[in-house]
Amino acid sequence: MSGDRDYIGFATLPEQVHRKSVKRGFEFTLMVLGESGLGKSTLINSLFLGDLYKDRRILDAAERIEKTTTIEKKTMDIEERGVRLRLTIVDTPGFGDAVNCEDTWKACSAYIDEQFRQYFTDESGLNRKNIQDNRVHCCLYFIPPYGHGLRQIDLEVLKRLHRKVNVVPVIAKADTLTTYEVKKLKERILTDIEEHEIQIYQFPDCDSDEDEEFKQQDKELKACIPFAVVGSSTVLEVAGKKVRGRQYPWGVVEVENPKHSDFVKLRTMLISTHMQDLKDVTQDVHYENFRAQCISQISQQAIRERSKLKRDSGPHFENSISDTDRLLLQKDEEIRRMQDMLAQMQEKLKATGQVGPGIGLRGRVGSLGNDLDATDVEKKRNSIIDV
Repeated sequence: MSGDRDYIGFATLPEQVHRKSVKRGFEFTLMVLGESGLGKSTLINSLFLGDLYKDRRILDAAERIEKTTTIEKKTMDIEERGVRLRLTIVDTPGFGDAVNCEDTWKACSAYIDEQFRQYFTDESGLNRKNIQDNRVHCCLYFIPPYGHGLRQIDLEVLKRLHRKVNVVPVIAKADTLTTYEVKKLKERILTDIEEHEIQIYQFPDCDSDEDEEFKQQDKELKACIPFAVVGSSTVLEVAGKKVRGRQYPWGVVEVENPKHSDFVKLRTMLISTHMQDLKDVTQDVHYENFRAQCISQISQQAIRERSKLKRDSGPHFENSISDTDRLLLQKDEEIRRMQDMLAQMQEKLKATGQVGPGIGLRGRVGSLGNDLDATDVEKKRNSIIDV
């Protein structure tokens, strides 16, 4: 009897979540970004064992002169061991092909923002049960193997996108480089990223209760960034076994050989170990930043409209506004009074010489002001809902 009382039953919650998630299926959107000819399509076909670009037409040099960046989206449904995945690949043909590449990043940035905006609209609607998540969860940025690090176009694009999407840098066609050249290029790329304060996707730290094998795998994945990859859909026979690789006069480059490229590590990170974390970072960081900006813009627009209405209405404004608007105006006036009081306190502290170097009373008062503003804004929002 005591054993029955000790068992409540909530230990089956993970199984319930697992069954529900498997039944619903999963969604993942991957953007591939880079110049034509770097092997983006081949790598995607190698990663997901498909042929997404069998109808692709290669443009000639004359067509590329005025070519602009376009968005090409392909969706495929994959099922593995009863788990369904709806995979969306967002390709960017024309990226970096034109003579003037000054605005080549705009189409990519606009597409990412548009997916955020659509998700925000759906989330704010009445029916939120079947929201389709088309947000870009990861961007594979392909870096050419020639050169000595990131080029100016690479820096410009990464600066525009690194706060909108999880960027994973990839060195394309790594079989054209020696092992020493790959090592030096990786070091130079990481140095450029650090100098220009570009935020690429950061692997989460392992929990202390993880097994040693997982910790070692995570350590190896972190050491491989940026991933130097080789892609191929050709099956060759090497030493009596069939492998996917590229045939050269001097030998065969095996795609899935860790000594030849980081393809297996990229696939492990992208699909097996960190796919859910990529989605979580997109939801908790990038989308929340976009959502906060949208709410701030809506609030500022409402304040401007009320101010304009007040100026246009003149003395009859008090009689024409609704109770909700009057309450909002009162809250705004309270916030302004509090800010004035805090400013006076700061001036008095400064005049008496009680403000020390670094973070002193002034910093704490300023922090208090920010907290009060945030609290009043929240109260104001709740008041609107109550009314």
